[in-house]
Amino acid sequence: MATTNWAIDPMHSEVTFKVKHLMITNVTGSFDTFNASVQTEDNDFTKAKVSFTADVDSISTGIKDRDNHLKSADFFDAANHPQIKFVATKFENVDNDGSYEVYGDLTIRGTTKNIKLDVEFGGVIQDAYGNTKAGFTINGKIKRKEFGLHWDAVTEAGGVVVSDEVRIAVELQLIKQA
Repeated sequence: MATTNWAIDPMHSEVTFKVKHLMITNVTGSFDTFNASVQTEDNDFTKAKVSFTADVDSISTGIKDRDNHLKSADFFDAANHPQIKFVATKFENVDNDGSYEVYGDLTIRGTTKNIKLDVEFGGVIQDAYGNTKAGFTINGKIKRKEFGLHWDAVTEAGGVVVSDEVRIAVELQLIKQA
């Protein structure tokens, strides 16, 4: 078996999140700058070495003031913690048909917790330019306060402004490296 290195195809990948606002609607955001190091034995991803980073300064919710607040010490504290990091520690096959649970260490704002992500493996294919690509859909949930993102506000009626639960959604396309 040969060790294979893979890189993210940024044109066909996205890292997004959703969090409830006022507990009635979701606000969606993304990280525009992210990277991963993925090593497999041939095309077998079940024992891959995966390391992922997202640059906090690249956060985008479509509202500049909100993005700046998220980068501030109230939330991610980008000045002192410029990256979010994930390192996979274990893979479990769920259904023998491309569904996996991936466990790994997620570090946000200097706090590291082991989390579980649900992964759907889309397969490996060769594109029109001769590149070998692999596709994944990744979903998970975290509690932001467990990672030091404690900012809270309450409405006049006593309602929560921002939910503790954050849903993560990633579409990832990798390119096999020569």
